Amino acid sequence: MKILGPNETGRGILIEYDAGHVSPEHNKKIISEMKDMDFSQDLILYAVLQKYDTPNKNGRIYPEMLLKRENEKYQSLIKKGGALNELNHPSSSLIDLDRVSHSILETWWDGRILMGKIKLFTSPGWKKMGIVSTKGDQAAMLLMNGATLGISSRGVGSLKQVKGENIVQDDFELVCFDLVSSPSTPGAYIFKDPSERDQYQEAEIKKPTLDSRMSKLMGNLDTFLSK
Repeated sequence: MKILGPNETGRGILIEYDAGHVSPEHNKKIISEMKDMDFSQDLILYAVLQKYDTPNKNGRIYPEMLLKRENEKYQSLIKKGGALNELNHPSSSLIDLDRVSHSILETWWDGRILMGKIKLFTSPGWKKMGIVSTKGDQAAMLLMNGATLGISSRGVGSLKQVKGENIVQDDFELVCFDLVSSPSTPGAYIFKDPSERDQYQEAEIKKPTLDSRMSKLMGNLDTFLSK
């Protein structure tokens, strides 16, 4: 099945590719929060997983009813311990057990924001001697050294352009939430405590208004006619 790139429409694998830039100021905040963690213990973290009705950096919008439905379905995986996720996005809709780095233990809504509780799968070798042998160990090592990690969804479904916006359609099926370096959902980083979420918020991408779209169209027309 084809992977749909940013601003593409049709049916395929919807991977929220890394997008945008993490500012040095945001990076300082995240590093200062992570440096005091005890990496010899189980690592429990929190993250913004998704936001409904919010344009992301790949030009996509997930409707409220759609995300709430998929989150409800995801609860059965969480209860069974099957909410497995990978370090970085693969080019497949299937979970590769060799690449699993973490699980989602719990999700909840805070307004239009879907929050999540995460457990990194670190090995005994990492906890005792710092030996990196799993993807979870690799994620922990990145955090320990000051790397910024975010969360990004992966699923299968269709995209349709509606009034100039790429809307994820009702056939969407959520697969997982992978760890990435720079998430497409604004503010979707991992942190130690859910109360710290506001420290990592980014300016959200504004939906284009009819006036702004008309202005852009007229500007393009003027440029064409002046050639």
